[in-house]
Amino acid sequence: MILPMQEPEIAHRTFELTYYDGVKRTVYCTDVETQFPDGCLITSTTDLEGVITHANEVFVQMSGWDRDELMGAEHYILRHPDMPRVAYKDLWDTVQTGQKWHGYVKNLRKDGGFYWVYATIIPNIREGKIKGYTSVRRKPSLSKVTEMQALYADLLKAERGN
Repeated sequence: MILPMQEPEIAHRTFELTYYDGVKRTVYCTDVETQFPDGCLITSTTDLEGVITHANEVFVQMSGWDRDELMGAEHYILRHPDMPRVAYKDLWDTVQTGQKWHGYVKNLRKDGGFYWVYATIIPNIREGKIKGYTSVRRKPSLSKVTEMQALYADLLKAERGN
């Protein structure tokens, strides 16, 4: 289920994203950052394809989507265009082998704003088979966010052939 975004009334950039499954979506990005709240964790679960099956209240608040909108939506609705594809490839290559993945992610909010997280994604294994994934996100280190912004910008340039 692809959720449409409303075009913000403030200055923004517009992108046409194509996801791994071929779905295309127009997204709008503002420069408005939502700071991760101290002492909180974002938790969610997805099925094997990344469809959201659970979201805690902090996830709902930080994403800007209603809980009803999130349930059954592809987790990639949070993909910010500033994130290089290779970061998600590494994530999926890791968790699909049953291993835990850690990394810094810039997420897109429903209103076009963004928020940074330090994410840990854990495969949910039952009877020796991966049944889905649990993601726990916490407040990121500001110095690591600055480092990752530079790295991700370089990776995006390489992806686009600039």
